[in-house]
Amino acid sequence: MAQASPAPSGMSPETSLFGTYNRTPQRFVRGEGVWLVDQDERRYMDFVAGIAVNVLGHAHPHLVDTMKSQAERLWHTSNLFQIDGGERLAERLCEATFAEKVFFTNSGTEAVECAIKTARRYHFDGGSPERVTILTFDGAFHGRTLAAIAAGGNEAYLKGFGPKPEGFETLAFGDEEAFKKAVVRADIAAVMIEPVQGEGGVNVVPDQCLRAIRELCDAYGVALIFDEIQTGVGRTGYLFAHQRIGVEPDIMAIAKGIGGGFPMGACLAREQYAAVMVPGTHGTTYGGNPMAMAIGNAVLDVVLADGFLENVRDRSRDLRQSLGALIDLYPDIFEAVRGEGLLVGLKCKVPVGNVVDAARSNSLLLVAAGDNVVRLLPPLIVSREDIAFAMDALEVSAQQLTKALEENRATA
Repeated sequence: MAQASPAPSGMSPETSLFGTYNRTPQRFVRGEGVWLVDQDERRYMDFVAGIAVNVLGHAHPHLVDTMKSQAERLWHTSNLFQIDGGERLAERLCEATFAEKVFFTNSGTEAVECAIKTARRYHFDGGSPERVTILTFDGAFHGRTLAAIAAGGNEAYLKGFGPKPEGFETLAFGDEEAFKKAVVRADIAAVMIEPVQGEGGVNVVPDQCLRAIRELCDAYGVALIFDEIQTGVGRTGYLFAHQRIGVEPDIMAIAKGIGGGFPMGACLAREQYAAVMVPGTHGTTYGGNPMAMAIGNAVLDVVLADGFLENVRDRSRDLRQSLGALIDLYPDIFEAVRGEGLLVGLKCKVPVGNVVDAARSNSLLLVAAGDNVVRLLPPLIVSREDIAFAMDALEVSAQQLTKALEENRATA
C-alpha cells in the first residue's frame, strides 16, 4: 500500500485554504469607521486598514449607498461594451494627474504588469526591441505575479518558483553611481520605483533622488514608472505621493485605496506610451467592470472633496509628533519614525512581531514591514481622538515590552 505523502510545509491542517498566510486568531464580523469588531464583540482600532486599502474606513455611508445602488442595476458586462463609470473615472484620474490614458485592472500586481508591458511595447514599436530591462531597487515590492516578484528582486519571494523571468535588474537603494552606470545601457526600457517603499520598511526616496532619476530617464529615453499602489489616493496627504515634489512619471500603477476595499487597480500613462497598447496587446475580464468603477468614483468623491487631503496632512503631524514622544519615553523599544502622510513606519529595537502582538493585545491593529519596522496605516478618516487612543495602546504595549526586556536581562 502506498504511504500518504506528508503535508507540504506551511499547509494548514485546520482548513481547506492554502497555508500561504500566518493569520492571527481574530475573525472580524463587522467594521465601523476606524474600528473592527470580532466574533466576541471586542473592538480593535484598525491601523492596518487592509494594508492601506480602506482609505475611508469600514462601512463608509457613501460607499455603502453606491454599492447597493450599483448592485441593483448592473454588476458586470466585460470590456466588450462601453462602461460609463469607467470613462468617467478615467477622466477624473487624468484631470487630477499627469496621465492622459487609463487601463483598469483587478489588482495592483496586474497594474504593475500592465506598466511593464506598456514600457517594453513602447520601445518595441519605436524600433528598439532590445530595450526590455526594468531597473528596480532593493527593498521594492511590486506584487506577487512572476514578473512582479522578479521586479521586486526579493529572493525569498522568488525561491522555488522556477527560473526568474528575465529583464529585471535590482540596484542598491540610494546607490546613485550604480544607477548612473545602469540607466545609460542600450537594453534599459524603464525604471520602476515606489516614492515611498511600504513593505520594504517605509523608506522614503529623497526628493533630489527622484528628480535625478527623472532627469536621467529623460536624457536616455528611459520610461519612468511609479508604483503608487500603497502611496496613492491620499495616503501621503496628496492624491499621489509624487505630486508633493512635482516629479511626474510616464506610467504609474495604482490600486489599494482607489477601491476603498473593493478589489481594483489601474495603470495610468502618458498618451505616447498608452498609444502602443492597441487591441490585442493586453486585456482583462473583470478589470473596469461597472461595480468597480462605481466604487472608484465614490472614493474619489470623498478624497477629492475640499479639505480632505489637508486633514490627512494634519492628522499625520499629530501622529508623528506622538510617535516622536513615544520614542523619547521608550528608547529601548523604538528608535525612529519614517514615512509620509498616514503611511508611517516605526523602526523597532525589539522584534517587530512582538510589537504587533503586544499592540493587538491592547486593541490596536498594526502590520509589520521589512527592516524591523511596524507600519501604522490608519484609514484616512482617522480623527485626533482616534490617534490618541492608538497612542495610549502603543504606550501600554511599550511598557509591557520594556518590562519583559528587564526581566530577560535580570535572568540572563
